[in-house]
Amino acid sequence: MTDRKRQLENGDSPVAKKMRSDTTSSNGGSGSPSLSAEVLKKRQEIAAKLAAMSQKGSLNVTPTPRPSAPTTPAASTPAIATPTSGASSHSPSPALDPDLARRVAEAKRRVADAQTKLAVKDNPYMTLPQTKKNRPAEPAQQGAGLKMAAHPLLLDSAPSAPQSKKDRYKPMQPKFATIKANIRNAPTPPPAPTPMPITETKSNPYASAPTPKDGLFDGAPKERVGRNFRFNQKGKYVALGNQLRQDAQLEELKQRIAESARKAGLDTEFETLEKNIRRDAPPDAEWWDVALLPNKSYDDLLMGVEHLNIRNSNSPVTLYIQHPIPIPAPADKNKAVLKPLKLTKKEQKKMRKQRRQAELQDKRDRIRMGLIPPDAPKVRLANLMKVLTSDAVQDPTKVEARVRREVAIRKHQHEKMNSERKLTDEQRREKIETKKAEEEKKGLCAAVFKVKTLSDPSHRFKVRKNAEQMNLTGVCIFHPSFSMVYVEGAPKFVRNYKRLMLHRIVWTETARARGVDEADADGEDGEDEDGGKGKAKAVVPEEPEEVIPLDDNRCDLVWEGDIRDRVFSNFKPKSCPTDSSAKEVLGTKLAGYWDQSKNYKHVDDELF
Repeated sequence: MTDRKRQLENGDSPVAKKMRSDTTSSNGGSGSPSLSAEVLKKRQEIAAKLAAMSQKGSLNVTPTPRPSAPTTPAASTPAIATPTSGASSHSPSPALDPDLARRVAEAKRRVADAQTKLAVKDNPYMTLPQTKKNRPAEPAQQGAGLKMAAHPLLLDSAPSAPQSKKDRYKPMQPKFATIKANIRNAPTPPPAPTPMPITETKSNPYASAPTPKDGLFDGAPKERVGRNFRFNQKGKYVALGNQLRQDAQLEELKQRIAESARKAGLDTEFETLEKNIRRDAPPDAEWWDVALLPNKSYDDLLMGVEHLNIRNSNSPVTLYIQHPIPIPAPADKNKAVLKPLKLTKKEQKKMRKQRRQAELQDKRDRIRMGLIPPDAPKVRLANLMKVLTSDAVQDPTKVEARVRREVAIRKHQHEKMNSERKLTDEQRREKIETKKAEEEKKGLCAAVFKVKTLSDPSHRFKVRKNAEQMNLTGVCIFHPSFSMVYVEGAPKFVRNYKRLMLHRIVWTETARARGVDEADADGEDGEDEDGGKGKAKAVVPEEPEEVIPLDDNRCDLVWEGDIRDRVFSNFKPKSCPTDSSAKEVLGTKLAGYWDQSKNYKHVDDELF
């Protein structure tokens, strides 16, 4: 079994092995010379017959040489298994039996298939080994030396099989795309190398295959090809010359026409016609973009938007940018202003003393540095002898006069400065109105008062005059049963007016009679032009008015709150005998205040 396996592994056929045994003895010596001569003679005859048959075309099978090194005719003849070779009486029949050769080939094939199946069973992801059946035919080497073509494996661009143990058992990727997107994006496979045509040559008889002329591998130097002659077509330069002459004649004709038109005075018409026919070249930048480009060309766009005249102060677009006017929030009006810390009298004096000392020290430092001249000595009658010692002794009258004059000058300057700082009447009124307007900006407030009896003239005057002075608007309605006062304005002034109506005015006191008390008090004055007393003639009403008792008179606050806008433009008194007329004066918005005031009752009234 071992010898037979070794024979199969070496690839020698049993026929060849048997033929060696025939020619060589077991002990290494040669056989009989007569037997070997007959065998050689028979073989030569068989070879001659086969050559004759191949030349005539009667035999289609041609002997193909093995890809191994060249052998002798004696060794190559046993590879041809023919029936005639087995007819020799001298060669043993088992060695030349075709049935035995077929069985040996079948056994080799089964052994190779078994080995392949075992390898695939151990590793199903392993590629099948290439056998003689599935192994691609290797093209024969073409050329020799530098002109030899590269091996197909070197030209293969496919990725090599994994060599590591980890990559050996990885699943194989499909060689086709399963998704349409992958099919669309799949790279196109490289074109297959075209087989080189095989041509017979007798330059190298020992080469396995003939070499083509152009079968060069990559990087081999190519043969230099010379340039061919290029002849111009007949009449080429003649046509070019005719074209140039025609252009020159046309230009000369245009100049003649222009000169004749200029002489005839038709040059303007031709110019306008030429302008209409010919269009000007496009400008470097359009007129609407010139102001935005620093160099007046569209090439400035390559520098970026930062270098253009768009986001700077000199941009023409800045003129058309409008920012909305900020409107303060309504809640900002009612913000409480922080007042400074209230100091006591002692603290105020201390702060004033420290401030004046700092100012005096600063002034002294400036005088010492020479920045300002020193003040003249302040001489008074009290310190006259201390300041002017020698002068006061020599001429005291003259010194006293001079001191009195200086005192008068200082007093005059002081009064002048005070008068300059004093505001005029117009400025004072303007200042008051400005303060009132600033208070109104903080918001508006309204209040409704109910007065039981508003018949006293002094009470009416105070109610009306204070409302006008505090810039309050509203109405005062006189009704037979009660009187109602409605005021609206700044919260500060409404608060002051409420204090006036509820605390300052004494509603139970009646006003003094005018003229009577004054006449009694000034009865001893001198007589007037008519001989009577000066102030004794007071105007006394002919019919005395009915005096209404004010013992239980009072004023109550019915309602107070914030409002949006003013309803009245000024403060005016109105006499309304009925409820309908009172509501008509108040209007539809304020008519409810009249009913609220009418139904209002004081706490004391509810108890009793």
